[in-house]
Amino acid sequence: MKKIKILFLFLFSISIYSQETITQSHNDNDLKLSALPYYSFGKGVGLTSPDSLFQLNIRFRMQNRVSYIKNDGENSAYDGQIRRLRLRFDGYVGNPKFLYAIQLSFAPGDVGEVVEGENINIIRDAVVFYRPNKNWNISFGQTKLPGNRQRVNSSGGLQLTDRTINNAKFSIDRDFGFQVHNMNEFKNKFSYNLKGALSAGEGRNVTGKADDGVAVTGKIELLPFGAFEKDGTYFEGDIIREKKPKLMISGVFQQNNQARRTQGQLGDDLFQNRTMKSVLLDAMFKYNGWAAMSSYMSRTTSKNAVTFDALDASKIKYVFVGSGFDYQLSYVNKNNYEFIGRYSNQKVGEDIKAFAPNTNQYAVGVTKYIWQHSFKLQAELNYDTLNFNDGTTKNNWYLRFQIEIGI
Repeated sequence: MKKIKILFLFLFSISIYSQETITQSHNDNDLKLSALPYYSFGKGVGLTSPDSLFQLNIRFRMQNRVSYIKNDGENSAYDGQIRRLRLRFDGYVGNPKFLYAIQLSFAPGDVGEVVEGENINIIRDAVVFYRPNKNWNISFGQTKLPGNRQRVNSSGGLQLTDRTINNAKFSIDRDFGFQVHNMNEFKNKFSYNLKGALSAGEGRNVTGKADDGVAVTGKIELLPFGAFEKDGTYFEGDIIREKKPKLMISGVFQQNNQARRTQGQLGDDLFQNRTMKSVLLDAMFKYNGWAAMSSYMSRTTSKNAVTFDALDASKIKYVFVGSGFDYQLSYVNKNNYEFIGRYSNQKVGEDIKAFAPNTNQYAVGVTKYIWQHSFKLQAELNYDTLNFNDGTTKNNWYLRFQIEIGI
């Protein structure tokens, strides 16, 4: 009988905590971790110790997809996969001012192939926060850098099934280091956020390759008409149906000194290190079901972007330099069906024109929101035009269906 009572109290405490955190997440903007933004309708399943000195929140999300792919010059193909499978744990220890967040990934597309001598990429986020008040957020560990809007947002908060070609090539993604965020968001008046990071510059889960290069990142976010409802900058589409026009404009600059990878924090190892500079600009607008996004991204290097193998000059690896624009427009009707159109243009830098094409990407999609971004059905048609330096062109396209579910 005693065991039954203990079990009942345990389950009751979970229920009460889950309801409280769901209510708070809608009314208290301070609960968000600005260095690790995510979209979540609720707050998962939570546990708090009897003395309130420890809190653990557990959530998961999963993306299952099937695609029909037709690339120029290749046979058509079908691809079915678990694109993402994530577990996340967050909470505090000792005092609500000292928080932590852990995110693990298990899908093959997240982890990648196991390579001898390389670390397994299960860990995506492992970070400790100190939040003395609602305006300041200081973190240490591995998590996303304060980069461009679409990359910073969780993939679970996207309107289409994937980010753009420019996000794939120019974003700065995760890194290990220190971050300081100063948040100044108000409901209906001018707001701004300032974010900075000092990080290793080598990306996630890198060990045994110490050097004298670091990455310095700075970001400013301006919200002229005040904060979006329910942290609406952290997910795409106006599923909340903003009652007043909301606008966010942001800019990021990063210098990654003596970077070893082709995309700074991402990509293959170069034969020689290169210092890279990235500029990332974003704008987001939402009102009454309509949403528009636009972004500019670029990467440059201090030296020639192409590096050569010292033992075999025929082997090369290059920094992906260049620039690109993204444009996105959508509308959510009152039945929670969303219609999305997106166009991206990518131009490679002069140094790598012989190795990589300029690309145009066109995408249209329909999303049905069952439980906002936490449970949705997505269909997308994507068409890419690749223009190579020798005058040849390739046209690739895919049709995809995806289900996203999470807590």
